[in-house]
Amino acid sequence: MSTSTARTMPRAQAARSRKSASSAKKLPENLTKEDLDKTPIHDVWVTFKQGESSVIRNYLMEKYIHLVRYIGDRIYARLPDEVEIEDLYSAGAFGLMDAIKGFKLEKAVKFETFCAPRIRGAILDELRSMDWVPRLVRSRSAKVGAARNTLRMALGRDPTEEEIADQLGVEGDEFQKLRRDGKAVGVVSLERKWRQSDGGREMREIDVIEDESQANPVKGTQNRDLRTLITKGLTRAERLIVILYYFEEMTMKEIGATLDLSESRVSQMHSSIIARLKAQMQHREGELQPDE
Repeated sequence: MSTSTARTMPRAQAARSRKSASSAKKLPENLTKEDLDKTPIHDVWVTFKQGESSVIRNYLMEKYIHLVRYIGDRIYARLPDEVEIEDLYSAGAFGLMDAIKGFKLEKAVKFETFCAPRIRGAILDELRSMDWVPRLVRSRSAKVGAARNTLRMALGRDPTEEEIADQLGVEGDEFQKLRRDGKAVGVVSLERKWRQSDGGREMREIDVIEDESQANPVKGTQNRDLRTLITKGLTRAERLIVILYYFEEMTMKEIGATLDLSESRVSQMHSSIIARLKAQMQHREGELQPDE
């Protein structure tokens, strides 16, 4: 086939498409979905381009919406869990709507081929608008990550920072700046699924985060048991000295002021208490051993 013949083939196809569009019969108004299903899709497109009927536009949206779901699912498979699939579908639907409006029959291109890049582009634009991290940071992070993966495959181990810097062709200080600028603080949704519980209920991140502002009931019970064990057999004053010094973390001077005793007297009583407790604990050492 000659070069001139190859160049004239797309023109011939476009000419046939224009001729077909001009000769296509315009469909009547107020068509139902059942009527459109029985009509050749080319005639549906011709009628839509001649008047852009809202009925036909909605029909075309419904006919090709599966492309939005297909492309959205493929992109979603590589995204973190905090991204909602419905957001991708919504953005892709707008891309499909723009594709329907901008589709030209005279180009002799299948609509599926024409609209796929526009749906994908609309979804990616939505993802970029959702990303709070600057694109420069993403670019530098990807650059460092690509160099690390290349070296890991070549060396069979995790590379050092010096090896990554050599791979990128940068000096140490410049690499540290590149590495620092490429780091972004991760944002995790507390509503993100953590794992499936035994009862079938989905556990979220917020369900497993430790609340450090609340007292630990197990630790509180252990402290009460230990306090009861230690202070058993002590007088009231001796018990208060142990509790205030070890559990309330008060100084000898503060304890003396509370009990109306001198600091030296409190220190003397404390030493006597500790000596007695050591002797008692030696006899009860077996009770404090964990069960095997």
